[in-house]
Amino acid sequence: MDLGLRGKRVVVTGGSRGIGLAIAEACAAEGAAVSVCARGADGVAAAVDRLKRHGGVAHGQACDVGDAAALAGYVDAAAAALGGLDVLVNNPSGFGSTDDEDGWKKGVDVDLMGVVRATWAARPHLEKAGGGAVLNISSISGVGPSSNIAYGAVKAAVIQLTQSHAMTLAKHRIRVNCIAPGSIEFPGGVWARRKAEARDVYDRTLASVPFGRMGLPEEIARVAAFLVSDAASWVTGQTVSVDGGQNLK
Repeated sequence: MDLGLRGKRVVVTGGSRGIGLAIAEACAAEGAAVSVCARGADGVAAAVDRLKRHGGVAHGQACDVGDAAALAGYVDAAAAALGGLDVLVNNPSGFGSTDDEDGWKKGVDVDLMGVVRATWAARPHLEKAGGGAVLNISSISGVGPSSNIAYGAVKAAVIQLTQSHAMTLAKHRIRVNCIAPGSIEFPGGVWARRKAEARDVYDRTLASVPFGRMGLPEEIARVAAFLVSDAASWVTGQTVSVDGGQNLK
């Protein structure tokens, strides 16, 4: 199936590894020009090298998504490098996992305001292109009660923000959707670390997935590529849980 992404210009924040990189690669494989950002310059450079293997334009820049000025500058630089902007994928995470000032600050500054500010910065470029798509990456922790209180509350805010932006940006022909991933495992990620350092937590979580395994970044990426593509032209304001049924228990 041709998703209609060939020639599209795509920006992915938090795109140097895991879910973000998998989404960037899925779009590049469909023929899109792609830019990624992340805090580490080495990781960004490695991601750009991988994206170039798909034969299209690839761009990257080190950027702390929690830094408002740096984020706005990155989005503008990415749009310039790609020749415009058709798709924004917001995939930031400050990994604020504690119910204290630090955990809440990381969550609000990065997971929530990183989405808000990147969308602010991308909107003029999307409007100039005649419309486009924004995809926010939330979590199933934001869909219902979560023991990770600050993280869950902030991810729930991203889901609500998705609906509000979908309503207000429709007149500009900008679609806004959201993915709520379940537990996704990849080298260097949260669940790989917990498997090594907190096996009891890993095993309890694994037992909550009806399919009996953790998800893969590529399984999120395939849904993401559809949602930002022309194939999903009549889909907006939706949050899709991609979790192997984890939220059913």
